[in-house]
Parts: sequence; structure tokens; C-alpha cells
Amino acid sequence: MNLPYEPAVAFGVHPYLGVAAAVADDRPHLDEVLRKHHFRYSQDLDVYLLPEGAGHNIAVRTVAAATREFQDAGHTVAADPRIMLPPPVPTPDGVAARTTQPGQSLTALTGELHELRRSADVADVLEQILDEHHGAVGDLEEFIDTAAAWCERLDTPDGRELGQHLRTVAHHVAFLGDRLADAQLDLSVMPDVTPQDAPPLADVPLPKRYEVPSVTHTARARAAVAPSPKRPADLPAAPGEGPRSTAAPPSPRRTR
Repeated sequence: MNLPYEPAVAFGVHPYLGVAAAVADDRPHLDEVLRKHHFRYSQDLDVYLLPEGAGHNIAVRTVAAATREFQDAGHTVAADPRIMLPPPVPTPDGVAARTTQPGQSLTALTGELHELRRSADVADVLEQILDEHHGAVGDLEEFIDTAAAWCERLDTPDGRELGQHLRTVAHHVAFLGDRLADAQLDLSVMPDVTPQDAPPLADVPLPKRYEVPSVTHTARARAAVAPSPKRPADLPAAPGEGPRSTAAPPSPRRTR
């Protein structure tokens, strides 16, 4: 990183060791803050590193929290943007991995809506959510499908039941994406603009939300009465529990 000044702290990405931090001098406060956020000093590399195995999201949140603390104390901080790049999602042999890009959070997109006045601009924001490769809807559907596959890999009745439940949730997410695509298309052709005297979006009350009951409570009830998550596998089934189907229908994937 070529910087016009020397920051007190710099965060970067080591190709094998993950997120690293370097300090300009030996000020105790810099060391104290980094250790508070779980960075540990490596004498051999002369940098601070997060614990081995720290996930990408944990690393990003840790850098953000440490950066805020440094800046509040008046220190300058530099961070390599590549810290925000998520690792590639593993794929089967012969299937190309998706190109990783920094995601734009739904919080940021929601905030963007407060500044828009034209229907077409709102449609552009919705299009980002529905993007086939990097949209939040597709990412959520893929995440739930992967979580379902993880549960099914347990090869237990509870795992198969929860996997089937998650496949159903993924189906609902796909249906939600279709409905959002309809709304995005309608907004893109609407010539409407909010009037100048319209109240701020933050002052408009949100519609009341309704509770949606869970599809199944079997696994949750069984976990509530279990003495330990490591109980022997040969314990009798919960009273009133009948045989369950082990088949988990795949979630219908849609083309966005």
C-alpha cells in the first residue's frame, strides 16, 4: 500500500495467515487495543495476527471495531480494501467458483432508499438485491440450501428433518425473489416522482408485521427436553414421535 503518510496502525491481508495489523511504533496503547480485539503479536513477522481459523466475517467486524477505537483515540488508521473480499465458496470438481466481490449490505441499500425520489432509482436498488451473481436474494437462497445440505450430512433423523425444513425455507426465498422481481419491473416503468412536500421516508410508519408459525416444532421440542447435546444416540424417541420421511425435496432454483 503506497500511502502519502505513515498511519499509526495499518491493517492488511497476509496471503497465508489472514488479516494482519502493523503499528508504526511501540506505543503501549496500540498494543493494548489490538490485543483487546484478539490480535496476537508475531515476533517472527513483526505483525499482529488474528487467531488461526478466524472466519472472514469475524475478521471484518474485528478490524472495524478496532479501527473505531483507534480513531476515537485520535490515531490514524489505514486498511487494505481486500480485507472486505470474502473467500471463494467451495464448489464441486469441474464447477467454476464464483468471483468474490465485496457485498453491499442491505443496511446500506435501505439507507440509500431514503435519498431517492424517482421510481426508476428505486428499481435500480432492487436490481442490486436481485442480481443473479451477487444479489442478496440469491446469496440467501444458496446459504439456506448449503445449511440444509450440512444438516442432511449428519445422516440422522433430526438432521434430515431440519434439512427438509430448510429446503422449504429456500423455496419461500425463491418465491420472494420472484415477487420482488415483479415489483422491480413495475417500478422501472413507472414515471412517478415523489412530490417535494412528501414527508421524509423515516416518518412514514412501516406496515404491521405478522408472526408466521414454524413449520415443525419436533426438533425444537426434542432439544428442549434433552439433558445434553452429547446424549447417547440409542435413547428412545420422544413420546408421540412417529416415523418421518427421510426424503428432502430439492429447492427449486430460479433464473434471475
